[in-house]
Amino acid sequence: MAVHPLTVGFDLDMTLIDSRPGIKAAYEALAARTGTHIDADAAVTRLGPPLEQEIRRWFPEERVAEISDVYRELYPAHAVAGTLAMPGAREAVDAVHAAGGRAIVVTAKYEPNAKLHLSHLDIAADAVIGSLWAEAKAEALREHGAHVYVGDHTGDVRGARTAGALSVAVATGPCGADELRAAGAQVLLDDLTAFPSWLDRYVADPDRYPAGGVDGDGARAASA
Repeated sequence: MAVHPLTVGFDLDMTLIDSRPGIKAAYEALAARTGTHIDADAAVTRLGPPLEQEIRRWFPEERVAEISDVYRELYPAHAVAGTLAMPGAREAVDAVHAAGGRAIVVTAKYEPNAKLHLSHLDIAADAVIGSLWAEAKAEALREHGAHVYVGDHTGDVRGARTAGALSVAVATGPCGADELRAAGAQVLLDDLTAFPSWLDRYVADPDRYPAGGVDGDGARAASA
C-alpha cells in the first residue's frame, strides 16, 4: 500500500465515540438472552480491551467464543442508536482531511459493528480495521503508513509506539492522564476538541514531535 503524506489513526470506543450507553444496553440484552447476571454498569467502565476479556468475567472459558458471537449478533439492534460521538470527534477527522490527510480507525471492536457506528454518526473514516488490540494495532498502523495514532487507553499507546507512530492520547476513557503519560503517550490532550489546533502545529513542524521522543513543548510530559 502506498504511504500517504499524512495518515492519522484513531481508536473508536471512548476516543471517537461514547459507546457506554449502547454497550450497556447490549450487555443487558445479553444477560436477558442467556439468563446470566452481567454487571453492565461495571462493564462499561472497562472499555478498550477485546470483548472476550469482559465475557470471561461472567461465563466459563468454554462458552466465551459462543457468547461473544451472541453479543455481536445482538449488538447492532441494541448498541448503535444509543451511542454518541465524543466531543470534537467529527471535527478531528475533518481536520485530518482538511490538512490533505487520511483518517483511519483501528479498533478492537468487531469491524462490521465499528462501521455501523461510524455510518450512524456520520464520521467519515477512510478505512476501518477491527479486532486489533494493543500491540496488534501496529499491524494496521504500519500497513496504512500511519504517522499518528490517537487513543484513550494505555493499549492504544502501546500500539502506537510498537508501530513507530506518534502516540497522541486523550484522557476521555478508562485511563487517566497520569496513566497514559506513564505508558509512553507523547502528546496528551484533554479531549478531541483540542486536536485540530494540535494538528495544525504538527503539520507545520512535524519534527517537533518525533515518534520516539516527547512533545517539543516539554509541558505536561507531552502537552498539546
